[in-house]
Amino acid sequence: MTKLGLELNEAKTSLKDARHESFDFLGYTLGPRRFPNGGRWYLGAAPSKKSVLRIKRKVSDFLRPGNKGAWPEVQASLNRLLRGWAAYFSYGSLAAAHQAVDRHVFDRVLAFLRRRHNAPGRGVRRFSHEFYGKPGVLVLNRVRRMSPTCVL
Repeated sequence: MTKLGLELNEAKTSLKDARHESFDFLGYTLGPRRFPNGGRWYLGAAPSKKSVLRIKRKVSDFLRPGNKGAWPEVQASLNRLLRGWAAYFSYGSLAAAHQAVDRHVFDRVLAFLRRRHNAPGRGVRRFSHEFYGKPGVLVLNRVRRMSPTCVL
């Protein structure tokens, strides 16, 4: 490592037994996981909590009140952001992470459109077509069920 000019960070470097304890690496949490049906253990991977929080923060920052772009452009940029995140995190147990991101995106988009149109209430009925319409906001749980070529 020293020949390459690299040093190990002593605070971050540790040895783990992946069969007994989980660890985070490159945005994934790797280690023992339990099947929901039957409870059997297996070694698996899932997007880390930190990665999920980071994408949620990016979505919130992107859909801030100061964003004055036209909705089709904002929607296209949001879909690009979500598609890129989903492409990187396409391995492992994804359902829980995708569901958490989908809920957050749903709430943030409704709040964004409600503020923009000064609509009363939560705006679920008025703006639900933005999610379920043809050029709607990307829903990650739907992407997960599609083949990888459809994601990109």
